[in-house]
This record gives sequence, C-alpha cells and structure tokens, in this order.
Amino acid sequence: MLGDPPPIRNVRQRIIPRAQGKVLEIGVGSGANFVHYDPAKVSKLYALEPNPGMRRLADRQRRQTALDVEFLDLPGERIPLAEGAVDTVVSTFTLCTIPGVLKAIRGIARVLKPDGRLIFFELGLAPDLRVQRWQVRLEGIYHWLFQGLYLTRDIPALLQQSGFRIEHMEAGYIAEFPKSSSYCWWGTAIQRSHSR
Repeated sequence: MLGDPPPIRNVRQRIIPRAQGKVLEIGVGSGANFVHYDPAKVSKLYALEPNPGMRRLADRQRRQTALDVEFLDLPGERIPLAEGAVDTVVSTFTLCTIPGVLKAIRGIARVLKPDGRLIFFELGLAPDLRVQRWQVRLEGIYHWLFQGLYLTRDIPALLQQSGFRIEHMEAGYIAEFPKSSSYCWWGTAIQRSHSR
C-alpha cells in the first residue's frame, strides 16, 4: 500500500532483523521485508500471501536472498500451520488491511510458540482528534483505493484485546503529509499468558 520509501525502509531495517528461528510473515506483499531478514538467524520463512501477483513479485525478491522461503497462499485469517509452529511472526501493513483482523491475531497467537514474538509495523488511528476526523471521512476512499486499508484501526489495542502484551513500541507520523494515512506503530509483542 505505502510502498517502500526511505522512512518506511528505515523502520523495516531496524525491526525485521529481530526475527529468528522459524518465521511466519503474514501479508508478504511484494517481499519488501525479505532483504532485511538475517539468514543466519532465520531457519525458515513461511510467506503468507493470497494474491498471486504479489507472490510473483515476492518470489523475485526471494531469489536475491539466502532465505529458505515457503509461500503459503491463504489469507491471514486462515494460517495453514500447526499450533506452536513458529518462533516469530512478522506483520507489516497487514493488520491494518486484513478484513478479519481479530481472527487473524488469534491465528497468530495459535501458531506462535509459547515464548514466540510478534514483530509489527502497522498504520492506523492517529492520536490527534483533528487527524482522526479526517481518517473517518477518508476511510471509505482509502479502503477502496488501497486493497482494504482501514485508517481507523487501533492496532495496539486490538493486539492487547487479543491476549498480547506490547513488549516494545514506537509510534509516529512517518510522513508530514497526509497525516491521515501516515500514523504508524512498530515494535514487538508477546502473548500475555507466556510473558515473564
């Protein structure tokens, strides 16, 4: 949706290398994250992407890395992996677009190992009331233009509501304009029942 301009790429470069072990990335898109994974730390990458065109683009990106990637073609609400199958789940600009977001987050919790970690980078509801009003007005247009984008989701609240504890998080506008589509959160979360 937002592509990979320098502010977004900068955040990717900082958070994606934290992934380790068996990794599930939901909503892989064009594979923009692939170059940021550390192949020495990632033993397997399950790349979930239901769009065939995006999978083709992601496969091109995969060929430029040493990652062991297996593409999965189901939507994020139906993760085709066993319970506790992965050490890390990565979601960048997916929870803000996926229709059944709560079902997807429950699926993430199911496939994560008890001590597993969710790495997220998501767009959503700004803290400023003026910007929020614009987000409400524009949400229908953005939803239509950008493959189902929801401008008014509060991703940290949805994660917490679904049993995750935010371990570390940063937030801010990643572009000066338009603020209505540039407020993001990025960080890590673990399942509350397994947090220490």
